[in-house]
Amino acid sequence: MRRRPGIAGLQNQAAARDQYRLVGDHVAKLRTDMMKEQLETFRSQLEDFARKHKNDIRKNPAFRAQFHEMCAKVGVDPLASNKGFWAELLGIGDFYYELGVQIVDICLATRSHNGGLINLQELCSLLCQRHKVARDSVSEDDCLRAINKLKILGSGFEVVSVGKKKLVRSVPTELNKDHNEILELAQVQGYVIVDEVEKRLSWSSGRAIDTLETLLEEGLAMIDDGHRDGRRRYWFPCVASVPGATG
Repeated sequence: MRRRPGIAGLQNQAAARDQYRLVGDHVAKLRTDMMKEQLETFRSQLEDFARKHKNDIRKNPAFRAQFHEMCAKVGVDPLASNKGFWAELLGIGDFYYELGVQIVDICLATRSHNGGLINLQELCSLLCQRHKVARDSVSEDDCLRAINKLKILGSGFEVVSVGKKKLVRSVPTELNKDHNEILELAQVQGYVIVDEVEKRLSWSSGRAIDTLETLLEEGLAMIDDGHRDGRRRYWFPCVASVPGATG
């Protein structure tokens, strides 16, 4: 028969647990201090890297995207403010601010055509045309970062994924599952036909027509009745192929 530990034994066990906890706390603090020290070292190295390659960061979108990834890993946000070390060194805060303003302008200018839903690739192409620079000088990553800054301002801008495409939404229209399926289907030719929707999605005629008419009312679709077969095409500018774009 096992004897229960006496008061002295219980006190010893409690003291041992306290010792273990103290040792554990000490080890955790050492690890935290070491991580903080490593992060400070990384940040210092990142600043040196930025000074050395600032021209590449400003001019090369692929290099710029990699730089942002490096920053994220050490908890640095060069876009957090237009003032301070990073803005003065790189000027990229101003770059994304100006890009955001132009994105708003383009979305407003094309809203009557696309209903406030624009293909991200098309948006990049239009931005490059405004800058009068090469197609790859403003990347999709640049656009996404600028739009993310617009979201912080409560501007209503959002990026939604439909199939393999990313669309920038600048109106409060909520896309439900049926809307997304129609838009994904339209990516093949840029348009859909009612009986094709019924067949491909196994929908009733009523469901297909109701969804298409809703998208039409929201300004996201355009009607094309000028075909010999008499079948109405519902065109979707936001997912139609973009000249010169790939993806």
